[in-house]
Amino acid sequence: MIETLIWLIGYQLAGELICRSLALPLPGAVLGMLLLFLTLCVKKGIPTSLNTHVPQLLGHFSLLFIPACAGVIVYWSLLTAHGWSLLATLAGATLITLLVPALLLKLLLARRRRGGAA
Repeated sequence: MIETLIWLIGYQLAGELICRSLALPLPGAVLGMLLLFLTLCVKKGIPTSLNTHVPQLLGHFSLLFIPACAGVIVYWSLLTAHGWSLLATLAGATLITLLVPALLLKLLLARRRRGGAA
């Protein structure tokens, strides 16, 4: 379990350091996950420690939402002031997330039916 935590926290730290040193407008944890993903792709496999312990950590995934819920409470006045724009943004992002893969699937299936490589 310690090795798994070292992997995860190490990549999060690397992402934070890179984002802060380069002033990237990206959360360090996201860059850390991307770096971890790239490492696993290069290694062409998941180390045994990660493969064994990450499912156990995912069992406690709901604990990670506590800071987000606290943030909602802290910034409630800001959320109510910009509620409609936030709602429109969420609806638009959801619509795009649903439409783009559907249109891409339709395009690829049409190409396959014509005999082209997909």
